[in-house]
Amino acid sequence: MKLLTLLRLTVGLMLGVSLVAHADRIRDLTTVQGVRDNQLIGYGLVVGLDGTGDQTTQTPFTTQTVNNMLSQLGITVPTGTNMQLKNVAAVMVTASLPSFARQGQTLDVVVSSLGNAKSLRGGTLLMTPLKGVDNQIYALAQGNILVGGAGASAGGSSVQVNQLNGGRITSGATVERELQSNFGSQNTLNLQLNNEDFSMAQRIADAINARMGYNSAQALDARTVQIRTSANNSSQVRLLADVQDIDVAVPLEDAKVIINSRTGTVVMNREVSLSTCAVAQGNLSVTVNQSQNVSQPNTPFGGGQTVVTPQTQIDMRQSGGSLQHVNASANLNSVVRALNALGASPIELMSILQSMQTAGCLRAKLEII
Repeated sequence: MKLLTLLRLTVGLMLGVSLVAHADRIRDLTTVQGVRDNQLIGYGLVVGLDGTGDQTTQTPFTTQTVNNMLSQLGITVPTGTNMQLKNVAAVMVTASLPSFARQGQTLDVVVSSLGNAKSLRGGTLLMTPLKGVDNQIYALAQGNILVGGAGASAGGSSVQVNQLNGGRITSGATVERELQSNFGSQNTLNLQLNNEDFSMAQRIADAINARMGYNSAQALDARTVQIRTSANNSSQVRLLADVQDIDVAVPLEDAKVIINSRTGTVVMNREVSLSTCAVAQGNLSVTVNQSQNVSQPNTPFGGGQTVVTPQTQIDMRQSGGSLQHVNASANLNSVVRALNALGASPIELMSILQSMQTAGCLRAKLEII
């Protein structure tokens, strides 16, 4: 009897463990409101190119920029000088300024050609100020550009791998101005969920209250959880360090199918399922052929002219698709096998999924991007 009771208890514990939803840390589910990156942008020059720079006749702003730079260095270019600058390129420089960045910290920058330069490989970015949306300079960028692409040309033929008109400079910018932050100046902290979900917001608030005390946190909406604290930087840092490591049981996500209409990509998550349905799909092909007919006069001196007349032929065919039965599928693997059995291409699959949702046999949200 005791053995039977122990066996039942063991089986019950195993079932209980298997039914518990997986848990994620709050730091993986939320971000702190106001703690974010800021975008920086700048305009500069890349020099040292091996004849692959801008064609200055088509990009006059490159010549103007070089003249301005030389004048700041004490060099005056005579008016009317025709400058052929094949080793210089005008570029845009972008970077991301992280929150709490301090003076002297380095940033990675991305350099992109603005004119018609063929390649930035081997070039050096000259000192470029990086500005924020408030038009203030927050960093200075300079350094050698690393281009991931490669290319070669000879005798009118060329080959290219990846992009040559853009590159990256690791630690290529230095922060010169710190961004003011109001972190720690208020009595509350707001956590923003990565995905809006009323259930998840309430779960996070309940988990914080269970650890920190009743009414420490409350869910304001499906995106925001507010935590009450004191207006002190050190106490808020310690509070967030403890809160972000709290585990929260994550419920099953919504069944969703994402369709990218531009690339023909179809992605579905593991919660997608199908009901029993019947699907028929056929292909419509239209072929247009155009040929040139030459009409000449019958006699050489008849006064006629030789003319070329186009002749167009249009052929339209439709292959009939048989009605196919799709069984109900309870998991993602079964859904994939059922859809592959239709033999449809990704473009056709998008139309099939839309029709399935309209008919009510696709148990998922369909989102087209």
